[in-house]
Amino acid sequence: MVRLTRIYTRGGDRGRTSLADGTRVPKHHLRVEAYGTVDEANAVLGLARLHTSGEADAMLARIQNDLFDLGADLARPPSPDEEPGGTLRVVAAQVVRLEREIDAMNADLAPLDSFVLPGGTPAAAHLHHARTVVRRAERLVVALGEREPVNPEAIRYLNRLSDHLFVLARRLNDGGRRDVPWVPGRGRDDSAGRDG
Repeated sequence: MVRLTRIYTRGGDRGRTSLADGTRVPKHHLRVEAYGTVDEANAVLGLARLHTSGEADAMLARIQNDLFDLGADLARPPSPDEEPGGTLRVVAAQVVRLEREIDAMNADLAPLDSFVLPGGTPAAAHLHHARTVVRRAERLVVALGEREPVNPEAIRYLNRLSDHLFVLARRLNDGGRRDVPWVPGRGRDDSAGRDG
């Protein structure tokens, strides 16, 4: 368990921060951007949970914890001499759990005939927002992985999580019946939306 006895340290006052291994990097370092965006996604899920209960809320609570694990994973660059299991890393079982939940939720949804716009119920709208932040986090982690070592399960987790949030949003949109369909080209007609 982590004990935080002091919230501010003044260590970042000059625009640098420490990774979990003690390495000092600029606050705009791609690794910091990546785990900061994971933290942002977690915060959006906190907003979504204001509108959820039961099984959906339990899934989101677990995912929020997973995202803290993921942030810790990203904050400590992998090293060649790392002991297996000695560092908190996202593992394949966390990805598999997301896949099982996606399959179970998707089985009961109305089929998709169109892309859907973010919206519907408040819970679904927040989940769509979280999904887009997760996608941004995924892009940042992939970019980081092109420069430095990253745990491949971290990328897989983010990829699966965005799908999970999409399916859960549809589920919380009355099984997809309250989804807002995309109508291609709808805004191109000048008369659309004018008061009669």
